[in-house]
Amino acid sequence: MSTATPTRPSAARERILDAAFALFYARGIRAVGVDLIIAQSGVAKATFYKHFPAKDDLVVAYLDKVDGVWTGQLREAARAAGEAPAAQLVGLFDALGTACRREGYRGCAFINAAAESQPGTPVHDRTVAHKAAVLGWVRELAEQAGAPDPETLARSLTLLLDGGLASGSLDASPEAPNVARDCAAALVSAATGGSV
Repeated sequence: MSTATPTRPSAARERILDAAFALFYARGIRAVGVDLIIAQSGVAKATFYKHFPAKDDLVVAYLDKVDGVWTGQLREAARAAGEAPAAQLVGLFDALGTACRREGYRGCAFINAAAESQPGTPVHDRTVAHKAAVLGWVRELAEQAGAPDPETLARSLTLLLDGGLASGSLDASPEAPNVARDCAAALVSAATGGSV
């Protein structure tokens, strides 16, 4: 049995990933070249390629980082709504309001990445995996809330969430997250037979 301690990512790798995180989200994946990331992160080209042999490797790492942040925000917003799964299904939409009000908000990083990648590539596969994981978690909450058709409720809520993310970028309406939350409350209430 191995008792090896997990290794911390190198400081250079983290600088590269931090630069990519900011640049990819602000400008788009295709618009940002490796040379710009190298310049912004202050690493040598050899160091960059040691950590990320291909740009797609960096994009997948960027999406992993976004996944950690966004999934954490969704789960925290759900927990803050209380113990009841039905309340959590509505409460997770509070993360949408926070995201859409953030300076420099450009919509969902996963939807943006999917639009810039071809199906079957590692980048596209990572976007699909993220959306499937969110759907699975929402489905579990819907089951716990007693929805007779948790799959349909989960799919409806995640479509509403994705629509809210897109609307927040397209029209920048401060009301869009509230409308999405109200719609989610109506869907959850109708599906579970209770008020939320």
